Amino acid sequence: MSDKRETPLTSLSLEGHHCTVDLRLAKLGMVPFFQDLSEEQLRKVNKKFTANHYSKGETIYRQGDSATMLRVVVAGNVKLAAHTLEGESVLLDMLQPGDFFGNPMAGSKDIYDETAENQTSTCILSIRISDFKEVMSRYPSVAMSVLDIMADRLNESRQRIQHLTTLPVKKRLAHILVTLGNKFGEKHSRGLLIQLPLSRKDLANMAGTSAETTSRIMSQFQEDGLITSGRQWVAINDKPKLLHISVKD
Repeated sequence: MSDKRETPLTSLSLEGHHCTVDLRLAKLGMVPFFQDLSEEQLRKVNKKFTANHYSKGETIYRQGDSATMLRVVVAGNVKLAAHTLEGESVLLDMLQPGDFFGNPMAGSKDIYDETAENQTSTCILSIRISDFKEVMSRYPSVAMSVLDIMADRLNESRQRIQHLTTLPVKKRLAHILVTLGNKFGEKHSRGLLIQLPLSRKDLANMAGTSAETTSRIMSQFQEDGLITSGRQWVAINDKPKLLHISVKD
């Protein structure tokens, strides 16, 4: 595994960044449950959101806090992690612009099941759950879409649990790399670059294994020409082979 400290990742700086109305509408329009709204309807919904800027590493909310807000990423990346009773951190997801987080169906006594932390500098749109429920009442298509999305997320959670409990670590890591490549990958001279700061600890937490095991398998992937990697970055060189590893018996 490369020990070079330089990174090919695009550096994100939000200094002087403004969440313009056009940008807000563009990112809100990417959220699945808003995609059937007209521009006029989306503009009305946008007025219920507030914009906030966060620094890299800043926590947006912690696991166990009251679940009062629904949020949408406008710029930057956010990671969601849950903490086990043993104090271990399990990385649940990495979010990019257009992704939402928080439980849109949360009740007044519900809490967040995860901690949301900024992977980079970010601009986040936020709406109170009570206000979002008014949006669902006003636009039935939003409510129906939310129900479908929450059902899909439940199935994804079940699949993730199955992966963590039944698949060998090598398959888990191959699956994670393919998934991240599909979501964050950008064509680059080094390969399909996962445009996201990604440490071995992050990958280990996603795979439910140790950083040492992750480093060993990632080193083998690199020796086999499947990936190129450095300090907190990974580029995929052979996605079909990684996909084959992730699904083969």
